[in-house]
Amino acid sequence: MSDDDDRTASLMTPARLAQLKVRPTPAASPSAWLDQLAADAGSGHVRRLLDLRRQLETQVGDPQYAAAGQACAELAAALVELDFSLLAPKGWLARATGKGKEAAAAFRGQAARCGRAGDALAKEVRALQQRLQAQAPALERSVVECEVEARAIQKIMDQGARWLQDMRNQLKARGAEGGDAAALEKIEEDTRRCELLVERLKRLRTADAAAVKMVEHCKAAAPRRAALAASLQQLDAGWKEASRQLDALAELAGTPPDAAKLDAARQGLRRLGEALGQGAADANALQSQDQALGHELAALQEPLQAAA
Repeated sequence: MSDDDDRTASLMTPARLAQLKVRPTPAASPSAWLDQLAADAGSGHVRRLLDLRRQLETQVGDPQYAAAGQACAELAAALVELDFSLLAPKGWLARATGKGKEAAAAFRGQAARCGRAGDALAKEVRALQQRLQAQAPALERSVVECEVEARAIQKIMDQGARWLQDMRNQLKARGAEGGDAAALEKIEEDTRRCELLVERLKRLRTADAAAVKMVEHCKAAAPRRAALAASLQQLDAGWKEASRQLDALAELAGTPPDAAKLDAARQGLRRLGEALGQGAADANALQSQDQALGHELAALQEPLQAAA
């Protein structure tokens, strides 16, 4: 069909309006069918957006980051509790009374607690990575589908606005020409139908705004998830490197330590603890952001439902 065909005759021709609804419900008369099409334009796309909204709410609503954040916090706390003074050289009296051995055993116990916390962190990082890898494709597909449906609605809105302008111009010309009672009744009928489509386009604009918001917010969340996953992996790798130093210190506990190596290990573990604290804060922040996104998606149910 040519562009000229698209802009001529009545806005409410069955062929043109049929494009605006996926499966029109049978009506009692051709006139009623056209009214129904005008009132339901784009409803198929809106219904699909409702489905996608539910999918997205489920996909982002599952808690994923709190456990990893807690593991970061627990390892950071265990590192803070390391008492390096226990490794300091002991005098002959401490050695004679066995207090040197007690100090060495206490440090090994602290190092063991760090090791358990580090194992828990590694477990949570792996689990989070697996969840994100499993979630990402489905989440991306849902967002892409939202974009497709939003573009379809925008196209309908553009077509509807153009056709409405054409129809109003025609109605103005037909009204000026006058005519018999049947012609005037047809003008009134088409005028009412225009108003139906006007109201429908208002609702479609609301649905489109909701779809655009869904897409924007979900797209903004994706880089944050990827950044957190990468950060947690770096923290896990950093702990594995630091744990080797800590294990070496624990094994040598009770013997005079190398002061330079001890200071380097202490400083490295301190920096790791600070990074773990930041990792815990980042994980908790992302948890809150995804929960907020879930609430935002839930709030879009009403405007979409109104246009369905």
